[in-house]
Amino acid sequence: MTTILVIDDDRQLRRYLRTVLAGHGHRVVEAATVAAGIEEIGRCSPDLVLLDLGLPDGDGLLVLTAIGPGKPRVPVIVLSARGQEGDKVIALDSGADDYLTKPFGAGELMARIRAVVRRGAAALPDVITVGPIQIDQPRHEVTVDTKLVHLTPIEFKLLLELARHPGRVLTHRQLLHEVWGPNAIDQSHYLRVHVAALRRKIEHDPAQPQWLVTEAGVGYRLRDAAPTPLTQGASS
Repeated sequence: MTTILVIDDDRQLRRYLRTVLAGHGHRVVEAATVAAGIEEIGRCSPDLVLLDLGLPDGDGLLVLTAIGPGKPRVPVIVLSARGQEGDKVIALDSGADDYLTKPFGAGELMARIRAVVRRGAAALPDVITVGPIQIDQPRHEVTVDTKLVHLTPIEFKLLLELARHPGRVLTHRQLLHEVWGPNAIDQSHYLRVHVAALRRKIEHDPAQPQWLVTEAGVGYRLRDAAPTPLTQGASS
């Protein structure tokens, strides 16, 4: 049974989330403040945290700081009424695994939870498969529909970084730091150019990407499952 900690001061929303999560077999623990949330993380060791940012005793980002580098890794999905791109970028850069803007549907929430839990449970194999894309790390080879495609070293590194976190949004800053290094975090044009080139090689229709999708103003996500017609990604 997965233990999910809900940190939100909205009692009605907590009640709704408890009903939804318990109905899917999860154990639910609740907290209404930053301080109580941090205390519960230490007490119950949750498998996942659903975190609001607007809490009575401080910004929810303080929770991310409390479970940051050097602490036991706890996946976090932010659930917030703050829908601005800047808020999403800050939360994801601070360590959140995903971000859902309120209001949201139960189906989308459960899909995001399944993706985060699945990523945390899976060990990274030498050969990573995402849909029709197969990445052989030791051989530095990529195939799409079993056909070998040639990637430049930067394209390979970019695709591998996304594939290491399938289904997760990686911000522009995160990708630039990991692929080009800390001195390139403000060079967003590097990313746009190489994402466009990568899509031409791995997508059936680069103008309507199915796998490497844009999260507008935030970053990019490599899907971990085929999209439905209603959730097609947009190109950059």
